Amino acid sequence: MTQPLHDDPLWPRASDWLAGGGAGGTGALDLAVLGIPAHRTSLSPTSAHETPAAIRAALARYSAFAESRQVDLADLAVADLGDVADPDSDEDASSAAALDAATRARTVVFIGGDNSITFAAARGVLGPDLARAGLVTVDAHHDLRDGVSNGSPVQRLIEHGLDPTRIVQVGIADFANSKAYSDRARTHGIRVISRGDVGRRGIAECVRDGIEAAGRMGGPVYVDLDLDVCDRDVAPGCPASAPGGLSAQEARDAAYAAGLHPQVRALDLVEVDALADTADQRTVRLAALCLLEFAAGLGRRLQLIARQPLQQR
Repeated sequence: MTQPLHDDPLWPRASDWLAGGGAGGTGALDLAVLGIPAHRTSLSPTSAHETPAAIRAALARYSAFAESRQVDLADLAVADLGDVADPDSDEDASSAAALDAATRARTVVFIGGDNSITFAAARGVLGPDLARAGLVTVDAHHDLRDGVSNGSPVQRLIEHGLDPTRIVQVGIADFANSKAYSDRARTHGIRVISRGDVGRRGIAECVRDGIEAAGRMGGPVYVDLDLDVCDRDVAPGCPASAPGGLSAQEARDAAYAAGLHPQVRALDLVEVDALADTADQRTVRLAALCLLEFAAGLGRRLQLIARQPLQQR
């Protein structure tokens, strides 16, 4: 039997922060959170549609304060916009909801759902500025398949008009992609930073480098964080996770680096099947922490902006 969590007014929970809106009030939002629980076109059976609710529940396990960053998320104006209804049947509705969220907030975190949501959400966020926009994926896979599935969002964005030379893929793993799709990535001009490169250079540097390259035209950057890039020990709830992937800390550092960068407009968290997770919910809890790390990066970003002379803001 699950024991109820202890309440302490001096230890506010991240779940209450998200539900309560932080420093929101009636002003502009710093961060919006939107669930897109798509799952029906997944290449492998998944209950990823159960994950947005599971991540929100897992936030109750954490506080809203990042000790090492000295960032209190309570200082952010945040709103939970709920979930898109039936996103598998109407991608246009998902894109419209993503655009609305991006219009209302400085940044957005989209909670999947499988990786198919990256197409709909990025199309909504980047659409108004697609000619200058960029994409960074933190993923073991290229996602360049044909058709409509969780294996095709990057290919579909290219077909929609995103310049593939402004796509950077971080964490691409050996034995997770075919030669045909590897060749397709290179033919497109996509920049690939492999799992081995991440091990040598560090995830934070690789993500920053990827964002700079993807955003070199000065436009907005969308970051796709597919948690099957992680080692299976820390992400057993991801159907395609494999031994040798990113550590939990590397995934968290990737999310923080994305939140910190001024060109990043949105992050998605995808490919977690809440019903396939272990009893201790380690995958869902990692996804919840990645949401908080992105918010902490954003908080630090705003601190740095506030210190700039007015003419430089």
